[in-house]
Amino acid sequence: MADETIAGGDEESPGLSRRGFFLGAGGLAASGLIVGGAAGAAGGFALARATGSETAATADIVYPYFDQAHQGGIQTEPQKYSVLMTYDLTASSRGEVQVLLARWTAAIAQMTKGQPIGNPAPPGPEAVAQDSGEALDLGAQGLTVTVGLGPGLFDSRFGLASKKPGLLKQLPHLPSDQLQKEFTGGDLCLSACADDPQVAYHAIRNLSRMARGTATTRWTVTGFGRASAGPSQQTPRNLLGFKDGTRNIVSDADFDRWVWLKNQRQSWMNGGTYLVARKIHQNIETWDTDRISDQEQVFGRTKLEGAPLTGHGEFDAPDFSKKSAAGDPIIPATSHVALAAHENNGGIKIHRRSYNYTEGIDGVGQIDAGLLFVAFMNDPDHFIRLQTKLGSSDRLNEYIKHIGSALFAVPRGPRTGSYIAAELFD
Repeated sequence: MADETIAGGDEESPGLSRRGFFLGAGGLAASGLIVGGAAGAAGGFALARATGSETAATADIVYPYFDQAHQGGIQTEPQKYSVLMTYDLTASSRGEVQVLLARWTAAIAQMTKGQPIGNPAPPGPEAVAQDSGEALDLGAQGLTVTVGLGPGLFDSRFGLASKKPGLLKQLPHLPSDQLQKEFTGGDLCLSACADDPQVAYHAIRNLSRMARGTATTRWTVTGFGRASAGPSQQTPRNLLGFKDGTRNIVSDADFDRWVWLKNQRQSWMNGGTYLVARKIHQNIETWDTDRISDQEQVFGRTKLEGAPLTGHGEFDAPDFSKKSAAGDPIIPATSHVALAAHENNGGIKIHRRSYNYTEGIDGVGQIDAGLLFVAFMNDPDHFIRLQTKLGSSDRLNEYIKHIGSALFAVPRGPRTGSYIAAELFD
């Protein structure tokens, strides 16, 4: 039977046959990296957790990869560790981008099952290992890898301009931005999250190896001690010592309303979302000299319990109209919670999935640390509106600065026998 051609090849990259695409791209078949083939079949993860038990050891937690309505690492209950990496494409043709995404898909499918990439048999002593090996025997550890596509993918290089989502563009300059070029932008991104830091790192390391010759690394942040909570988790704390994520989106209804895309003109984005990544440096040594009562005024919450200043428990609804005996709002209008609350922003909600980071000592001898802010939403303008307000008035700005920023389109999860964002190239 004649090969079915993958439509849309540009002048520099003629249309690729499906057989040639999957079997000829760097020896995928020989290496065991055939998408949807024996090495990548979905049968190994028909259940959300390999053991089917909430009490399973983290090594045994396996999230399904193929045939999911949405990519993992978004609504998935947050794991303990994260590595975010962005990339600049150096490919000269659209076909090279397709091959990279296909290879990434196959490798992610294996790594999320706790398996080494490529042929699982140990290589001979003279062979170059297909898997770097540092995660062998660690198990899946709840690994998810989320793939995002940046605005640059849709420029004139690859003939994809007509497929660009209308809302995908570089974020504008926002109040309080102090962006550093080395921490901004990217044509592609990978966000690996796991309950073991070495498993998350291993995923990014090996996917970056696959990208050599097609893409170069741009910027990265390694996160720990998640600063966002899931529905069954205790609210974690950021490096400023406050609970972070108390009012985060957790319900299916809110995800459907504020996160997932549907009825899109670019149909390949249905089931997807948008990812905003921000690297936020925190002046924690200055913060530590402030008295707790003032810190609570900055956040609008108590430090120990995490309760709004008008309540007693963490999950009490804040009352922004309540005033003190002197007639002042008990929750200051310039507090972080008042400026970010959906009640004060036309109901807008975004799903935060952030992590703390530390990178040693900065150039002036201070601790270099902060927040890897990651958020998902079905309209990037929701983030822009919130951050414009926060960047203009938030008292927290005295202690933080946004030094990194990027926006990515996140396609739906791949189907068995296909690869991530395949519909983009059809």
